[in-house]
Amino acid sequence: MCLQLALQAASTTPLSSLVVPRFLLMACCKLSSMLLAILAVLAADPLAMMRPAAAATSAHLHFYMHDVTGGPSPTAVMVINGPRGSFGNTMVIDDKLTEGTSQSSATVGRAQGYYMVASVANLEFMVNMNVVLTSGPYAGSSLTVLGRDDVSVPVRELSVVGGTGQFRMARGYVLWKTATPEILDLEIFVNP
Repeated sequence: MCLQLALQAASTTPLSSLVVPRFLLMACCKLSSMLLAILAVLAADPLAMMRPAAAATSAHLHFYMHDVTGGPSPTAVMVINGPRGSFGNTMVIDDKLTEGTSQSSATVGRAQGYYMVASVANLEFMVNMNVVLTSGPYAGSSLTVLGRDDVSVPVRELSVVGGTGQFRMARGYVLWKTATPEILDLEIFVNP
């Protein structure tokens, strides 16, 4: 198309006056070709230029969260006492994550955030926490977990809504099980 315009202009205009317009026309043709190529890439995958290359296609993590509410070194403390019963009670956490159920098992990270009783009738929590990994292949990375924890259900599913490091923009889910009143069994399935 650019070439057709150049040929039409050349046939109706004296050669001396075409030097600058031809140069500009050629530059416009090159720019439009580059823009067309960029638009084609973005149309195929709009987030391609913003998305980092993933180190792996998926990850499965399994560890135990120690939610210690009493004793000399609690890792979960109540910061808001709800106005009616337990509704509204809010706990801030900095819970240890370990490979096994024992507190002395190897530490893999921390669960930092909060949970609150979000039901008037039942013991159901709204959980918002970051799983901060401090050892292993994902050390320095984190996952953001958000969801509903209905403790009356043996296995609950919470969402992984993001992350940092190797888990930047991650999506996935957590299978959340109560092992003991102070230990949660977490299995995380994530697409980094």
